[in-house]
Amino acid sequence: MNIVIRTDSSVEIGTGHVMRCLTLAKQLMQFGANVSFICRDFPGNNSSYIKEQGFSVYKLRSRCTEHHWQWVKEYWETDVEETLAILNGFNQKPHLLIVDHYGLDSRWEDKLRAHVKNIMVIDDLADRPHNCDVLLDQNYYLNMRDRYRALVPDACFQLLGPNYVLLRDEFLSIDTENIQRDGKIHNVLVFFGGTDPTAETMKTLQALHELHFPSLAIHVVVGATNPNKKQIKDVCAKMPQTFYYCQIDHMADLMMKTDLAIGAGGTTTWERCYLQLPSLTAIIADNQVEVTKAVAAKGATISLGRTNEFDKETIKKEMISLIKNKERLREMSENCKGIVDGSIVKGRPVARFVMELCL
Repeated sequence: MNIVIRTDSSVEIGTGHVMRCLTLAKQLMQFGANVSFICRDFPGNNSSYIKEQGFSVYKLRSRCTEHHWQWVKEYWETDVEETLAILNGFNQKPHLLIVDHYGLDSRWEDKLRAHVKNIMVIDDLADRPHNCDVLLDQNYYLNMRDRYRALVPDACFQLLGPNYVLLRDEFLSIDTENIQRDGKIHNVLVFFGGTDPTAETMKTLQALHELHFPSLAIHVVVGATNPNKKQIKDVCAKMPQTFYYCQIDHMADLMMKTDLAIGAGGTTTWERCYLQLPSLTAIIADNQVEVTKAVAAKGATISLGRTNEFDKETIKKEMISLIKNKERLREMSENCKGIVDGSIVKGRPVARFVMELCL
């Protein structure tokens, strides 16, 4: 069974789309599928990392240095031609084309329809129509059952909500039934995604340094494409009880070790909820606004707002409040359970559904 994934990454786009597609690709490979990627060669892309994970990557030539989403959106016909050139080189028609890209919509999918057996779209914006057989939106919204009603064909299968979240096996191997969090904060995790384009990691480190809690251990994670990783590493080396990690593959273990996370929205939100980890969440992209507000409304996180709406003093204030209020932290942990049902997620429902669709 041959499956092709069309997605992109860059310093501007971030790494989230590639990372969730890699998670799905690995699960599909476990079920016997052959998976390859088609990615545009934007500056700061993750193609090398995809190859390191054991997948073939077909590169589309980079034609711009900035505004990557917008370029693909405007020149979608060029993207169609170049993608088709790759697909037509395969020995057989792919069983499934998975599209995870904010710049592509039903116009692009219409052109690819005859060249693949099925099309799956991964989205969370619900701002454009799609011509697909399956749509996955793993995020939590108050109106998630209605968001795509007029945007996909009537026959499209919609996989909606965090119970369809794509989690790596390192998370799925953890027994979530026995997680116990007592509300005390001894270890803090700081992670703002693979690239952290607005330098929230440095802002947070400054806040934690000024708190002067010598017993607090700080664990800082950055992606390999973070442009400030050397500066962050140097700052961590000068701070007591502060540990630096780059592009790790044991995030689940680190989350289990920590008592509070400070970071961005996105897929990491569901990882934290799955492990019942309380958090302070910063909104670093437009697509995180609605999700973060919904999760905060359920009491599973505290929203810091957009990056221009809070500073280090905001982080310090929230930290002090939580350190003094163990009961609130315990409640946040319990509320996480109401968003992600670990027993369902462990079954890898998306990969199983996809394989059944393609058989």
